[in-house]
Amino acid sequence: MKFFIDTANLKEIKEAHALGILDGVTTNPSLMAKEGITGKDNIMRHYKAICDIVDGDVSAEVISVDLEGMIREGEELIEIDDKIVVKIPMIKEGVKALKYFSSKGIRTNCTLIFSAGQALIAAKAGATYVSPFIGRLDDISTDGIGLIEQILTIYRNYGYETQVLAASVRHPMHIIQCAEVGADVMTGPLSAMEALMKHPLTDIGLEKFLADYNKGNA
Repeated sequence: MKFFIDTANLKEIKEAHALGILDGVTTNPSLMAKEGITGKDNIMRHYKAICDIVDGDVSAEVISVDLEGMIREGEELIEIDDKIVVKIPMIKEGVKALKYFSSKGIRTNCTLIFSAGQALIAAKAGATYVSPFIGRLDDISTDGIGLIEQILTIYRNYGYETQVLAASVRHPMHIIQCAEVGADVMTGPLSAMEALMKHPLTDIGLEKFLADYNKGNA
């Protein structure tokens, strides 16, 4: 399973990359705003800065909700770097944009997926990735991991090459559950990735090893 980090924070991206586990980055307008990145030129420069850090795909989201605007923005975004994947919302005009970009060989990530039907439509339109938001579904007492399984089953039934990118990952168990059901990608915060490395028995074991070493080598 690929690990993407869901942030626009360059320090966090660099740290995840330094761990050697980072396969890509996802961003959105909210994450850009959180980092104080505003204005088209600044946003475009920030995307380039992200691309300069990572080796894999970087999802950059369009703001427009009309077909012409999404096409214009998407074509501008892919000029930034070859790593850019155009992030398109799951709306009617977005589906048309997915088809347009697919016909041009431009990679896309269909975002704001909350149902298997939406994921099926996105795959038929040629999306490279679909992003089901499992955390937000969990927030309304709906089974986010169950949706990942359902989408994977549908895609396998018909041989769709669209990758399932589990988004809105909140904690390490989300990551484990995504891996168990076979999600192609997960995107989440650095804290969730780092939590996978932690276990109290590891800390206790290491403390004992060091204590025993120091007894004999003091």
